[in-house]
Amino acid sequence: MRSVELGAKTSSAIASEGDRKPPATRRSRVSGIDRALQVIDYLYETGAPAGAYAIAKAIGAPLSTVYVIIDDLVEKNMLARNADGSLWLGARLYHYGLAYARSLDFMSVATHEMHDLCRQAGETVQLCGRDGDHMLVLAMADGPSHFQVASRVGTRVPLNWTASGRLLVGHLPEAERIELFKRCARTSPTGRAEIDAKTLSDAAGSAFQERLSIQVAESDYAVACIASPVCDRSGHCVATISIVLPEQKVFSDENHYTEHVRASAERIEKVMGWRNH
Repeated sequence: MRSVELGAKTSSAIASEGDRKPPATRRSRVSGIDRALQVIDYLYETGAPAGAYAIAKAIGAPLSTVYVIIDDLVEKNMLARNADGSLWLGARLYHYGLAYARSLDFMSVATHEMHDLCRQAGETVQLCGRDGDHMLVLAMADGPSHFQVASRVGTRVPLNWTASGRLLVGHLPEAERIELFKRCARTSPTGRAEIDAKTLSDAAGSAFQERLSIQVAESDYAVACIASPVCDRSGHCVATISIVLPEQKVFSDENHYTEHVRASAERIEKVMGWRNH
């Protein structure tokens, strides 16, 4: 009798367990907004228009999904579709960027100084910042001459190609600088950019201490750059201000430009209240 009751109880328990729903498994599906950001980030990182297939392959998403997301982003002006069908960042993102830039005290102060330096030096002036392993052109004031500068606002280049790139990491400890350059140093189009990590680290440290970095024809032929660091309260280089000019002008009147660019960087730090670092 006891065994019958036990068997009945066991059968009941089994039936009850069978009625239970299996525990919910955590969803691994990528959300629509994450996919949209992956598409935008991919275009931003590569810095060039791309087709839907290339984007889907790069971000590891189904092509059908990417098509739907792209169509939606194009409709909302977050992306723009070129005549050949390739995609690029849309005008709406530019407007968001402008609104964000206006909200930053630093960019307001630095941009004002950038235009003043452009008038004083009579050459193109740029504000640059660091974006991971790259230098990023944040703002730019074109000089009055016909000299054309290839790097416009939004241009990203490896840190070892430019005077600003070295300054932006000059405050880091030596070991960290060496590891950084080992990872990110690339051969430049002119073949003149240094790629040895130790040499780059030494140059970055020295330039930062001297508050001056000069490069000639390392990233572009016949183009030179004279940059000075803008440092925050902790002494970290958060940006650079630089004069971009034909290389022959650097050798003819270097002191004229170096004095101006150093003074401009110091004025930005003073206005921001960072000169006590």
